[in-house]
Amino acid sequence: MPIIQLIVLAVIQGITEFLPVSSSAHLILAPLAVESWGDQGPLIDIAAHVGSLFAVLIYFKTETAILVRGGVDTLRWRESEDRKLFLFIAAATIPIIVVAAVFVLFDLTEALRSPMVIGVASIVFGALLWHGDRAPAEKEGLSRITWREALTIGAAQALAIIPGASRSGVTMTAARYLGWTRSEAARFSMLLAIPTIAAFGLFAGLELVSEGAGANMAQAGVVAALSFLSAYVAIFAFMRLIQKISFTPFVIYRILLGVVLIYFAGGLAAS
Repeated sequence: MPIIQLIVLAVIQGITEFLPVSSSAHLILAPLAVESWGDQGPLIDIAAHVGSLFAVLIYFKTETAILVRGGVDTLRWRESEDRKLFLFIAAATIPIIVVAAVFVLFDLTEALRSPMVIGVASIVFGALLWHGDRAPAEKEGLSRITWREALTIGAAQALAIIPGASRSGVTMTAARYLGWTRSEAARFSMLLAIPTIAAFGLFAGLELVSEGAGANMAQAGVVAALSFLSAYVAIFAFMRLIQKISFTPFVIYRILLGVVLIYFAGGLAAS
């Protein structure tokens, strides 16, 4: 696999995983944009996601420690605020795991990987992000989260199975509709990414074992490292940026991307 492809895929994964612009859409489109690039294979996918996973774990090290303590408290059946947040994150992860399992079981994932679907999803969910971002923000602090809110955001996350919807985008949109501040919406979205990415990595790992690796470990190491660095920088910049601006610049990008993709899909259909 060309080194430039490894670099581009790693940086795309790192930057877009936690921004409301859909990492899966960009990863699907990268090979389409360069005809000589083939599918990167499961090992590269795992490496890219592992890198971004470590970035969010380290950036949110305080919250990560809370989730670990909450997991221990859950195993011990001990009530605590840490256990409460852990259970909220766990419960909010269930919908996307169930939906993803159904799509894999009925082999529906490939049907959604077209430029037309990605383009439409980018525009529609971008518009919802813009509308949700107009909601008044009152919620400050994850300690005030309720079961209804956690499950609502979790249900919204299940829509991320559609390429172009954006996992972070739909969760932040749902949180904004619930009255959360942009910072708290982003923080919960990124914490929710931890079990989601881990579950994807586990599934991809099982697929890797059954089908064999499509790349060597050196390439995987390069991708993981670059994905980690780009994801950490993206999280750092994004968390500071949204304290000063709205989500509108990301909405504009999504709409422009969607229009280009729909036009590109029409050209493919005509050829």
